[in-house]
Amino acid sequence: MLSDNLSCAVHTFTRPTHALEFLSDQPAGVVVTDYFMPDMDGVEFIRRASKIVPEASFIMISGHNLEPMEYELERLKLLKERIQKPFGWKLLADAVLRVWPGADLPKLRRPKG
Repeated sequence: MLSDNLSCAVHTFTRPTHALEFLSDQPAGVVVTDYFMPDMDGVEFIRRASKIVPEASFIMISGHNLEPMEYELERLKLLKERIQKPFGWKLLADAVLRVWPGADLPKLRRPKG
């Protein structure tokens, strides 16, 4: 969804542990994570990842009500946006652009067709 619509590198992972390993070797501007994942939840992932890439901004997506987690989510200083599923590419791309750290802001690609 993002790689088709933003002019920046996008890397995807199905397991948060693989993403953490990747982040150890690669800089990241924005990290998008789900709340419910195998091995750890999104809060734990952000805690671990923010130690590896403290300059990154984080976006959390979820299809569940996270109101009971509100206090814990607010304490994650690098969590800049939360997006409720379902959502379209434009909502996610706009969120990435809003929280992008630095001046090298990606561009939206023109829709094909």
